[in-house]
Amino acid sequence: MRRLPVFFLLDCSESMVGENLRRMEETLQTIVRVLRGDPHALETVHISVIAFAGVARTIVPLVEVVSFYPPKLPLGGGTSLGEALDALMVELDTAVVRTTPERKGDWKPIVYLLTDGRPTDDPSPAIARWNAQYAKRATLTAIGMGRDVDFAVLKRLTDRVLLYEETRPEDFKTLIDWISASVVAQSKSLGEGGTAPVPVSLDKDVIKIVDEAPRTLADETCVTLVGRCQQTRRPYLIKYERERQDLTGSDFQLQVSLFRLSGCYPLDESYFDWSDADATDLKVSTSELIGAPGCPHCGNATAFALCGCGKLMCINGPGEAVCPWCGNEVGFAPNPSTDEGGFEVGRGRG
Repeated sequence: MRRLPVFFLLDCSESMVGENLRRMEETLQTIVRVLRGDPHALETVHISVIAFAGVARTIVPLVEVVSFYPPKLPLGGGTSLGEALDALMVELDTAVVRTTPERKGDWKPIVYLLTDGRPTDDPSPAIARWNAQYAKRATLTAIGMGRDVDFAVLKRLTDRVLLYEETRPEDFKTLIDWISASVVAQSKSLGEGGTAPVPVSLDKDVIKIVDEAPRTLADETCVTLVGRCQQTRRPYLIKYERERQDLTGSDFQLQVSLFRLSGCYPLDESYFDWSDADATDLKVSTSELIGAPGCPHCGNATAFALCGCGKLMCINGPGEAVCPWCGNEVGFAPNPSTDEGGFEVGRGRG
């Protein structure tokens, strides 16, 4: 039986922390459940998952639907689209059986790229290699989850570039249903002798195309900060989401971007394996940040205490504390200065 390989290329960068990452995992579970209920898909579809943040890795090699178990997705700093494409091209070379004069290989693979941000590496070499050697060997659909995706880069990869924009709770199910229906339709077409990609109608209120946006070194829709718990030494991620505010005076009106606290999430050490090590020079002023969370590990009052080494830690109030990053003892005053418009702290790339 000829296989229909389906690759999911999933953005697992910091901006996906919390609800977005959980829903991405649910997406895989739901799609697999639908495919298992269709006899054509059950016989032909094989699934692989490639995750990318600051690095990219295959976390589920190509496997038949009946044996597929949705993985726990990682989380890391950076959005290395170039590395993700490199990993995909390796899989196409090694896991997909190509047709030869002696035998028929796998059907043309389907690739779904889901991302909510902008590349933080330079994907140009990988895109050039993709277009020269691989674009005709696979059907790639790129789905931008939100309006701040770099659609200019995605359009250099494929003509099939979509924006998913959620305005209602049921919209996410619309996206999952569309992906599932697309795979099922293609597997049925192949079973009936078809070869061309089968279009599935879109709900254009939920899935559509948007204009391109400029590339940036960091995701501009959010600010992410990494700290460590003073008690357990375990890492955590603080996420702030952008909001625009209008400042109005007697003779001026100005719109500014600030970032409001979205949540503070426990991490494990694998976060650093998945992160881009070149992101350490990025800064944000605390004057742009609204809110400070407690520690998700030990419950200390604030997870936003800055050591002289430049790293964040948690404390439960003023006094002496040992930094879990550098091991030095740090003194925190009861009334830290709030003048000078805040201070700078290292941020992630999102």
